[in-house]
Amino acid sequence: MAIIQIENLSKTYAAVENPRDKTGGKEPVYILRDVNLGIAEGEFHIFLGWSGCGKSTLLNIIAGFIEKSSGRVLVDSRPVVKPGFDRGVVFQNADSAIFSWLSVWKNVEYGLKIRKTPSAERNNTVRRCIELVGLEGHEKKLPKELSGGMKQRVQIARSMANNPKILLMDEPFGALDAQTRKLMQNELIKIWQETSKTILFVTHDIQEAVYLGQKISIMSRSPNARIMDTITVGEPYPRNLSSPENAALIQRIQGFFDIEYTI
Repeated sequence: MAIIQIENLSKTYAAVENPRDKTGGKEPVYILRDVNLGIAEGEFHIFLGWSGCGKSTLLNIIAGFIEKSSGRVLVDSRPVVKPGFDRGVVFQNADSAIFSWLSVWKNVEYGLKIRKTPSAERNNTVRRCIELVGLEGHEKKLPKELSGGMKQRVQIARSMANNPKILLMDEPFGALDAQTRKLMQNELIKIWQETSKTILFVTHDIQEAVYLGQKISIMSRSPNARIMDTITVGEPYPRNLSSPENAALIQRIQGFFDIEYTI
């Protein structure tokens, strides 16, 4: 059964003049149009597409940060109308997402304090989440003392501390160097396998999508972006992108982008 159900979802922005309308009428610009998708509980699902195609908009609608224009988004059969602790969010820019004046420990426990979680339970949860992302020994450090990868670990730990059913990740490794990015990808797979969370992950990198995802939803260009196809990746973890199976899958996905490029 799908934990997330997206039905006929569309998102429009400001109306613009229609050059075909001689009366000067205006029509809305569709960023997303008629998106339909079901995501199973515990699934690692990738949204893959061109930069600016609406992937982040779709993720933000699921998170409850942006209102849809039409259609429905259901989480656990309930319509999404606002953000909730059942959906944790990890952004690309950790510097703007975590609190620069708080230590690693205090960043991770922030949501728990807001929810008035008892002290003993809060301490146990923070300790467990810091261990989960491999930040033991760095609890007292401020963000300015951390590397980019470590800051992203803080974001993930803070999201995990609230025990969300769903982890929404918007190109979280896009700003990292290649070596740190690979390390963080492996850490994320480990966390997902240990926690069985549902993960929605936005990227424009085909190799990253194939390395991480169980399913990959490939999006068309915006405006009127839609899901062109959803592909199941059958290869077990850890994955070797040079294997014949994965190399063929990467080439197949590249074909979608080549077609879109010529349209």
